[in-house]
Amino acid sequence: MSKTITDPAQFGRVAVVMGGSSAEREVSLDSGRNVLAALRSRGVDAHAIDGIPALLDALRAGHFARVFNILHGQHGGGEDGVLQGALESLNVPYTGSGVLGSALSMDKVRAKRVWQSMGLPTPGFAALPRGADAAAVHAAAREVGYPLIVKPACEGSSVGVTRVFEEARLDSAVELAARYPGDLLMETLIEGDELTVGILGRQVLPSIHIVPKGAFYDYDAKYVAEDTQYLCPGLQGEAEQEIRRLALAAFDALGCSGWGRVDVMRDRQGRNWLLEVNTAPGMTSHSLVPKAAAAAGIDYATLCWRVLETSFKEQGAGNGERGTGGFHDVAGRAPVGSSGSGTPHPPDTARSPFPVPGSRTGSAGDGP
Repeated sequence: MSKTITDPAQFGRVAVVMGGSSAEREVSLDSGRNVLAALRSRGVDAHAIDGIPALLDALRAGHFARVFNILHGQHGGGEDGVLQGALESLNVPYTGSGVLGSALSMDKVRAKRVWQSMGLPTPGFAALPRGADAAAVHAAAREVGYPLIVKPACEGSSVGVTRVFEEARLDSAVELAARYPGDLLMETLIEGDELTVGILGRQVLPSIHIVPKGAFYDYDAKYVAEDTQYLCPGLQGEAEQEIRRLALAAFDALGCSGWGRVDVMRDRQGRNWLLEVNTAPGMTSHSLVPKAAAAAGIDYATLCWRVLETSFKEQGAGNGERGTGGFHDVAGRAPVGSSGSGTPHPPDTARSPFPVPGSRTGSAGDGP
């Protein structure tokens, strides 16, 4: 659990790090400006810093007591564990997940492998190195099965993502995804409803059902369009509780903490499928965690304050377990794939209340 702060002076001088050099720079700048204004409105001595090099220079000079990380993405984006490791080495407190949780969440392939090993449902997939030959790409796609999604394994904000319904469209989708660093991920396309669940400390926020004007919740629908609908809560009754439990189990499985957002597809049979975890979610006017927080009675400035409180990690909490509180779900039970002590069980699909991928939606990309 994070510490409850009542006096803004307790935070000290805060660096709000934004921008950076990833493909999500502009979104991060938008988020950062909003966070900065909100913290200042609550009396926090907060200052904008653009990117990791400038932040590290300022920290070495002793200018800041802690960091609010609102960078997005990898390779200078501050969401892949690199920044977190640097801050750990400097003994500077920061918001959100530690090194392990950040790194695993940024890499969708490894996140999916962790979930599969714990009996948590995620669409079938194949992972290929960037530059793989056409024969290997087409063979992997046939194994996953059409329709499928092609995306970079380590990008967010729908960057480089294409829905592919037929083999003739595969090469152009792979070419787009290959413009970004890292492996390529081909994933079974789950047709149904897109939902997301925000997590704030150990509080699981109401789910949001995202209804874009077009067929796909792409970059434009996320950050530009004004006609995307957001229904919150996205589900009712036990279905809502089930998706919240699944989201927290997925969050904990990757060693995440502090705050974040779990993206889920709900298919036409009512089954939930984990897509990814965002450890530094967007905080723009279109972003989802602020919408879910508002539905839970938490205004934007209070949300930013509570995220900043996550920089006060528990004594002895190490990387990847920054105050995770024993990995318990919203009902106080140990989630699927763990004992009450947080020790992982071997995969056991018979024990899991969540559907597990089978047949062609099983695992084209299994591995430790």
